[in-house]
Amino acid sequence: MIALLRYLLFPFSIIYGFAVWIRNRLYDLKLLKSKSFDIPTIVIGNLSVGGTGKSPMTEFVVSSLKDDYKTAILSRGYGRTSKGFHLVKTDSSASDVGDEPLQFKNKFPYLTVAVCEDRCTGIEKLRPDHQLIILDDAYQHRKLSPLFNILLFDFLSFSHPMLVFPSGNFRDLLIEANRAQIITITKCPIHLSAEDRRSIEHRIRRHNKEALITFSYIDYFEPVDTKGTTIDISGKDIILVTGIAKPQPLVSYIKKKANLIKHISFGDHHAFSQSDLDKIITSYRNLVSTNKILLTTEKDFQRLKPFKKLFETVDLVYLPIGLQFHDPKQKALFEKMLHDTVSQSVNQP
Repeated sequence: MIALLRYLLFPFSIIYGFAVWIRNRLYDLKLLKSKSFDIPTIVIGNLSVGGTGKSPMTEFVVSSLKDDYKTAILSRGYGRTSKGFHLVKTDSSASDVGDEPLQFKNKFPYLTVAVCEDRCTGIEKLRPDHQLIILDDAYQHRKLSPLFNILLFDFLSFSHPMLVFPSGNFRDLLIEANRAQIITITKCPIHLSAEDRRSIEHRIRRHNKEALITFSYIDYFEPVDTKGTTIDISGKDIILVTGIAKPQPLVSYIKKKANLIKHISFGDHHAFSQSDLDKIITSYRNLVSTNKILLTTEKDFQRLKPFKKLFETVDLVYLPIGLQFHDPKQKALFEKMLHDTVSQSVNQP
């Protein structure tokens, strides 16, 4: 049924793809204006809809550069109810600033984290007090001409036709990969075959001959409870709550570590309602076990925190994740390119 629907929607994808192509060419030809800044700007983004691991990549890039430059993170703040420019605080609510910016602020409390749907306006406000601005999910924001682009592709996206909306999951054309200086394939199998690597590299090189291509996988850390204590979930009975784009890799991981009883899945950036919370709590309480926990993602935890009183009698635990590279030499080259590029820009007379 889904395959048939995608087939029927294909003519609309042609129209959408043509409109996207025209828009990008207008920017390339300078008929639509892009703005550059005298402060280094690094954009992290993708061509598809969510689920490529932008948050772990943002955290990796920030960790690599934050000790050498006064760094700010600027995000759109997807899913927030507010508008305009806002500074994120550790006690901000996800509904006001978005779950991912709040996650960044709690992970890097001494860094500036801000949200603004107009990235150029956000940069203008941040540039007087910073040396570097890292932008989460701004690859399609062509009003900005960044110093450096990092483009992400989910490994599984190469297993399907890379079609744009509405018959596919891409919001931009693959040709736009030519603007990236680094292209990282995320969520790869830990044991990535040489054949898969060559096949993916071959497809990317049709559109970008020069970018550094790296391969990475998700690294799952020790789960953490609401008090910040690490928890061993091995052998536990789990109610898993997710509101992320592609939860299947997480589900697969949990099944290997624990006894996954039930997965309650919501859409990406889902705003939890009272009925959602009632459903979650009821599922947990109905689970007959003395070795049970309610597990969620670090991003979802940002949206569940305001309801902490509801979880006083529930063992709520979240699972942090990170990004690991398959090849340490690629990781070293990745970081060297970042540092060299930012250093050259900062030290320009």
